[in-house]
Amino acid sequence: MIFNCLITGVGGQGIVLLSRIMGAAAIAGGFDVRGAETTGIARRGASVISHIRIGQGIQSPLIPRGKADIIVALEPAEAVRVHTYLSPTGRILVLDWGIMPESGISGEKKYNPAGMLAFLKSYLSHPSEERLTQKEGGDWLTVVSGEGLIKKCGNAGVLNTALLGTAVEKKFLPFTAENALAAIRELIPPEYLELNIRAFNSGRELAR
Repeated sequence: MIFNCLITGVGGQGIVLLSRIMGAAAIAGGFDVRGAETTGIARRGASVISHIRIGQGIQSPLIPRGKADIIVALEPAEAVRVHTYLSPTGRILVLDWGIMPESGISGEKKYNPAGMLAFLKSYLSHPSEERLTQKEGGDWLTVVSGEGLIKKCGNAGVLNTALLGTAVEKKFLPFTAENALAAIRELIPPEYLELNIRAFNSGRELAR
């Protein structure tokens, strides 16, 4: 069985680092992992999408549309942009911290993060037949307060690690907190390690 996690946000939010941490955590948990980034990694503020596939016998690093078990989004509009990747039984974990896209900065469009979240809520309020058969319902959409996370961890630059803590605490991912912490210690430079561990634990606390 393969678990598919799509991570999305904008350049500068640490999407690629988050995907590397998730991959290392899954490997620490005894899984095979394949993954790829598909858009925007070279430009700050552009859309970034990272595919993480966890399991055994994975042939392709890219998640087909309609097959993501979870979408982890650090920005509401980016969650909407990729919502068609979600499987009929998948869930979305999204940070409410809206970042003005480049088109909005130039004055071409107005951006309403609350409207993006309302769309996701409406989209998931009509459960598929597959979702209705799940023994454990609910939590199809989890919106996390960016302001709340920043208050807990004290730094907006580690919201990626904090959101990972929330996902792990809610058991949305197939690896443990210990696996995730091992990956954080492996991949985060020493001067930022304590901050990221604090952010991870803050995300866990917020999920309780």
